[in-house]
Amino acid sequence: MTNRFLPSRSAALLLIETLAFGTAGGLLFWWAELPGGLISGAMIMVAAAAMVLRRPLALPPPLSHVILMTLGVSLGAVVSPQMLRNIASYPATIAVLALATFGATFGSSLYLQRVHGWDRASAFLAGSPGALSQIIMLATERNADVAGIAVVQTMRVIILTAALPLVLSAIGLMPHATLAMRGPAATLPEFAVLAVAATAVALLFHRLRVPAGWMLGAMLASGVLHGSGWIAGGLPLSVYMAALIGIGTLIGTRFAKISGRTVLRHILAALGSFAVAIAISAVFVAAVALGTHARLSDVIVAFAPGAMDAMLALALTLHIDPVFVGAHHLSRFIFVTMATPGIVHLFGRGNEEIDD
Repeated sequence: MTNRFLPSRSAALLLIETLAFGTAGGLLFWWAELPGGLISGAMIMVAAAAMVLRRPLALPPPLSHVILMTLGVSLGAVVSPQMLRNIASYPATIAVLALATFGATFGSSLYLQRVHGWDRASAFLAGSPGALSQIIMLATERNADVAGIAVVQTMRVIILTAALPLVLSAIGLMPHATLAMRGPAATLPEFAVLAVAATAVALLFHRLRVPAGWMLGAMLASGVLHGSGWIAGGLPLSVYMAALIGIGTLIGTRFAKISGRTVLRHILAALGSFAVAIAISAVFVAAVALGTHARLSDVIVAFAPGAMDAMLALALTLHIDPVFVGAHHLSRFIFVTMATPGIVHLFGRGNEEIDD
């Protein structure tokens, strides 16, 4: 009798295949000394394999949760008292982020309507950054172009995750392909405390439906323990590298549910709307960088219209303030979550009036 808690042979083989592609891609990019290579290499290799070979690559939810919690612990391990003191300046930059979010959303939405002939509801949902699961749910309810929206949203995450490290390195805002440890590895008792605390808070955040709760909960627990001085050590380098490859693999699996034909049909719309959103966001990034003491690299990643988990992972590997990035991406998620249903309702009413 087969144990129902154990994966089937086919599921186990698929998991091994997924991890093999992700590990090979991550290590290849890391060996080539590409900035953020562990994440972007795993992501690109898995996405390419999923589309070209048409393999249903995937990671089971429990493993995904472990990867996200491991990244959260690593993010919390770099929290310093200076980072916490800087929180007082966040409300001003978060207010600017709200303007940037709505500006980029409406700008890319207008582009999709005028250039590619999308209906208004589909264009707006495709242009809304983050909150992908909610966006797809709303798209299904409104009979919007779910496939097109999924391609535009997924391509934005893929491009940002792959390109941001290269851009920051090219303009001299980060060291070239560094993967240095930020401190000694935790002792076994410290690691046990970290694991228990991170798991408990992550589970609580998940139950409370906090966005990216597995990662943010673990980050909060680790940040409190490290920021208070109770624990000094972080995760071993090998675990840190495995987590970066894991998040890249997880992002890459998003393409497993999208056919190559669908991607090709919407690729120009995805690239064009991405360019518009980045151009608009860049105006607000420049304003914050010139008007505040925030580091330009921190502002770029915090304002990047990508998924919260991907941007936090990049913050970790690019040595960027995770508290600043996490606070801004969480705020943007709240903006989008609260505003999108009402705006989509207005868009739907507008379409019905035109049709009549």
